[in-house]
Amino acid sequence: MQGHLSAWLVKHGLVHRSLGFDYQGIETLQIKPEDWHSIAVILYVYGYNYLRSQCAYDVAPGGLLASVYHLTRIEYGIDQPEEVCIKVFAPRRNPRIPSVFWVWKSADFQERESYDMLGISYDNHPRLKRILMPESWIGWPLRKDYIAPNFYELQDAH
Repeated sequence: MQGHLSAWLVKHGLVHRSLGFDYQGIETLQIKPEDWHSIAVILYVYGYNYLRSQCAYDVAPGGLLASVYHLTRIEYGIDQPEEVCIKVFAPRRNPRIPSVFWVWKSADFQERESYDMLGISYDNHPRLKRILMPESWIGWPLRKDYIAPNFYELQDAH
């Protein structure tokens, strides 16, 4: 089933795939990594002026990695803002997705966390480096095929 935004994107010749609606009735779309930045700019101009959240997950061991964006269209005088969920899938071997930091500044720490935990590189991000793990950490802890090191760092409890 195609939603309002998906129909608008089709009308304007923008390539995407509709994934239907989530349990809250929010339209979910899949965008290819190479199309994501230009569509993000178009969505911003169309009125999706707020990046509510960005997260990422490992779809399956050895499979794709997904970067998920929850966008909201906030307008003066509107009681119920319009929302959309965008999923961008990247191959595990070289997961690269264009950063939307220059469209929505709130993507800064969120994309950094996705990089730190899953190893997704966000092209043109101004400060893409680890944010939770030490810089010397090897691997991507939230990948399903991650093997935890066989040591634990002991810390003082004070």
